[in-house]
Amino acid sequence: MGGSEVPEAATAARRRAGRPGHDAESVLRVAVRVFTERGYDGTSMEDLARSLGVTKSAIYHHVSGKSDLLQRSLDRALDALFAVTREPGATTGPAIDRLEHVVRGSVRVLVAELPHVTLLLRVRGNTPVERRALERRREFDRFVGDLVRAGVEAGDIRPDVDPAIAGRLLFGMVNSLVEWYRPGRGVDADELADTLAAVAFSGLRA
Repeated sequence: MGGSEVPEAATAARRRAGRPGHDAESVLRVAVRVFTERGYDGTSMEDLARSLGVTKSAIYHHVSGKSDLLQRSLDRALDALFAVTREPGATTGPAIDRLEHVVRGSVRVLVAELPHVTLLLRVRGNTPVERRALERRREFDRFVGDLVRAGVEAGDIRPDVDPAIAGRLLFGMVNSLVEWYRPGRGVDADELADTLAAVAFSGLRA
């Protein structure tokens, strides 16, 4: 028995040494960073392999290709945003309160999934995966616009604002966070959501 354990242990050690410590999540994390830095179209599988320090075949062990990685990232961001729209705070009560809930929830999603939301905001519709993501973004925008419209009809939102424009402006504020917000630098998600909601729904004037 003792003679067979040594070769087995050595084989296992060689196997571990020959396969770098990457799983599907770490591959996705690095891919999202490279896509954001270089652009999806400007990134090759060779670029990803070089950034990961593995061969291209090692990446294919986890995903089917570059578009698979893109879809996983975009779906993570969009699924999280749509989950907010299904929460009780987004589906019950006055429209203005539901709208504020969605805005606050979207800030929290952005903080929790910052790399994936950042990539979502960079896509331009050049591939089928990107076009599907953009259609889902438009669906989300329509949901927000409908809430603004309902708030106007209820008398809780001033009637001289265009609901679609108001929705875009609200989420323009939310989306701008990807340009400057960095986790762990003094402001957490709840504080960020509170501040943005105060500016958006109460304004700056004292």
